[in-house]
Amino acid sequence: MTSSYPTAPADESAQWNLEPVIQALRVSREEKHKIRHNGRVRELPSREALTAIVNGLSAALFPTHYGRPNLTDESIDYFVGDTLNTTLNRLSEQVRRGLLFSVRADDEGHAGNDDAALAQRARDITRAFAASLPAIRALLVSDVQAAYAGDPAATSVAEIMLCYPGTIAILYHRLAHQLHILGSPFLARLIADIAHTLTGIDIHPGAQIGASFFIDHGTGVVIGETAIIGQRVRLYQAVTLGAKRFPADDTGALIKGTPRHPIVEDDVVIYAGATVLGRIIIGAGSTVGGNVWLTHSVPAGSNVSQAQTRSD
Repeated sequence: MTSSYPTAPADESAQWNLEPVIQALRVSREEKHKIRHNGRVRELPSREALTAIVNGLSAALFPTHYGRPNLTDESIDYFVGDTLNTTLNRLSEQVRRGLLFSVRADDEGHAGNDDAALAQRARDITRAFAASLPAIRALLVSDVQAAYAGDPAATSVAEIMLCYPGTIAILYHRLAHQLHILGSPFLARLIADIAHTLTGIDIHPGAQIGASFFIDHGTGVVIGETAIIGQRVRLYQAVTLGAKRFPADDTGALIKGTPRHPIVEDDVVIYAGATVLGRIIIGAGSTVGGNVWLTHSVPAGSNVSQAQTRSD
């Protein structure tokens, strides 16, 4: 009996004429369109490893919610210690890889690019990050409490921690922000992007966010790099805290890191679809209504809404 399936050619790649394609890609990669950092092949941080690391950190911070629900008083500290030890070892390696992309071209060949020095710097950052975990947990507890107090639909803390995308996004942000300020910005940005993929909420790790922060619903929220948010602030879905313009230098290149996003003071509520742009100040206790476009500062206690439409 003969087979009804076609027979593959001896060299399957030959049917696609791949040899000139492969060579052209090499020329693009190595000569014409080279985009490697400082012109060298680097070890990239792993998104899969970072996802596992955040899961491990979450389990260490909240063992029965994100770790094992059957932990006992006798086993919980052992679980936390073992989880942290494994997770921090993994984190140190990812921090080291991320630091490779912080090395400037004029640092090549100096201490900043020395393998041993880089590994030690990664360990130092990871040690400082570990020391900050109790303070991060305190902030996260305040965020969860704010969500429970601020949402009449919330039935329990467990529901908020497991089902609310805003809670997941702020958990990732608190971890990413700490790595950012400790000197691992590339890794922090990757963690923020993983959170964005999971939740639809885009928070740059450079954004400074105070305690008791609540994002209700959350889809489409964007918070820029230099935004500063006070305590007990509440945002709804599709809120943007963005930049109004991007300053450039004499050559036309964008100037990085300049303050260009809003400052939102304590006890502010910003409703769905509002767009707040530029280095403006939203005064404490203010309310910004839905779909408002705001590009100027407002004093404390303001109530900003869309202009009412009148029909003759």
